[in-house]
Amino acid sequence: MRKVLVVVDMQNDFIIGSLGTKEAENIVDNVVKKINEYDKENIYATRDTHTEDYLNTSEGRHLPVIHCVRNTKGWELDKKIEEALSNAVVVDKTTFGSVELAEMLKSENNKEAIEIELVGLCTDICVVSNALLFKAYMPEVNISVDSKCCAGVTVDSHNAALETMRMCQIEVK
Repeated sequence: MRKVLVVVDMQNDFIIGSLGTKEAENIVDNVVKKINEYDKENIYATRDTHTEDYLNTSEGRHLPVIHCVRNTKGWELDKKIEEALSNAVVVDKTTFGSVELAEMLKSENNKEAIEIELVGLCTDICVVSNALLFKAYMPEVNISVDSKCCAGVTVDSHNAALETMRMCQIEVK
């Protein structure tokens, strides 16, 4: 079985920028170590991607903090993460979950059975959204999340997201 890693939104704005937290800063080295455990051809990453009119979007009205605007420093992946990812497939997404990535992984699974591990930011928004999307697209695929390689908006919401994933048959490591 082919093991695939999905690195979710390890971008400057979520680590040290407008939505950054100490918890996010603290997982960077763990995520780099995790990336280095996988073959490069089995690594996918997402990048939260917004435009300058972000505040006029539905998400922007609910989370009125400008972040991850395409081609800004905040949109870029953390340098350590970017170096570790090297030639991994990076998918830009305009919302929490990436349908494009789910379809790519489903196609890969149709060719050869895969299992998926997720790491990244934020546990309680984009990690959980992608994990549940992947589970909906591929209910028989083993999906897991490494809790030491994720951080949420708050510690409580991180833990709540992990519990939600457990309840939906996603393994929490």
